[in-house]
Amino acid sequence: MVNKRQIARRIKNELRAEDCSELAVDAINRNVRIPINGKLSQKTLIRSLVGMSANKLSVHSINKVVEKVPCETSVRYHLSKVDLDSLLALQSKILCYSNDRILIPGKSYHFAIDFTDDPYYGEIVDVNKDYVIKSKMKDSTTTFYSYVSLYITTKGQRLTLAVLPVKKGVSKVEYIRKFLAFINDAKVNIEILCLDRGFYSNDVFSFLQNENIPHIVPVRKHGQELKKILRGNHSRYARYTMMGSSGPLDLTLAIDVQYLQRKNKKFGNVNLGYVVYGIDWKPRRVYQVYKNRFAIESSYRIRNIVKAKTSSRSVVLRYLLTIISFLLKNIWVALQWMFFSKVQRGRRTIDEDLFRFDLFRLLVWEGLRKKLKFVSVVSVLRSLG
Repeated sequence: MVNKRQIARRIKNELRAEDCSELAVDAINRNVRIPINGKLSQKTLIRSLVGMSANKLSVHSINKVVEKVPCETSVRYHLSKVDLDSLLALQSKILCYSNDRILIPGKSYHFAIDFTDDPYYGEIVDVNKDYVIKSKMKDSTTTFYSYVSLYITTKGQRLTLAVLPVKKGVSKVEYIRKFLAFINDAKVNIEILCLDRGFYSNDVFSFLQNENIPHIVPVRKHGQELKKILRGNHSRYARYTMMGSSGPLDLTLAIDVQYLQRKNKKFGNVNLGYVVYGIDWKPRRVYQVYKNRFAIESSYRIRNIVKAKTSSRSVVLRYLLTIISFLLKNIWVALQWMFFSKVQRGRRTIDEDLFRFDLFRLLVWEGLRKKLKFVSVVSVLRSLG
């Protein structure tokens, strides 16, 4: 990892395009090893991939706009040497490349785990059948490459610590177990772990309780007993016994009452129930903390802005491009935290208007454009003279 002193020496009074682009390139280049023979360097190949992400290009289109990149055949050939197991082992190191400037060892943070889907319009064949997930229709398809990510939702420090491809047959408990290992490797603690309704199950709750992990999960309103518990006029705590394959499990529910006040032409109140463990907060605070989990949705939107285009069936190529998209978002957050926080007493706050993500993305592309040499002359097929 690049430490604080190195980055401070490099960036003094101004942030340059090369600083933004090379941080992303270095994060991958220091962790991934691609055997290459001939004049092509690994760094040039990685710059091509980062450039694809920054400008939403594909392997086919990148060498049409910059000159110093390998041809499409060469890119695909060399990327075929990267195996999925090595990416799975290295992805957290790549993503956490800049996090040591933000995360404080021993400090506790709010975490969230969530799924995101990338539409897939191709065929399901042997090489990808375990990773193409079928789901509800979205973006004119029902097939997706799905990814599950671990995210810090603490304000100002919203980083993606790890992202894994979803594989058929792997349980949600297994993904949680892997993410707990990443948190342990980062040497930080869990103040609260927020999970969406997709994790609402006896197996997940049993695992988290056995591991003594503080968590919040919204209730699924199934059964008359649960619906009865979620009727009332004041915030409160309640007990509920969930039945599962491993037997009954006692759960604690925090119920916050929200008054609609003509919202969407509705009146009265709604009871918002959450399964909670390891905390003694008031129900309103449970609601507010869980609400911050939706910051992960904005993270996905940002990541989609720098998601390179591909129609490839390759699980590895798609996963690598996914890692790069989350990496660019992480570097932007790190640069904001280091150089665009206000000089003041009290809590650290960031002036987000000074360094927006669109500007960061353009700076990354400009830095790469200089290295890869932008195409400035195009030969025409016919002359009018």
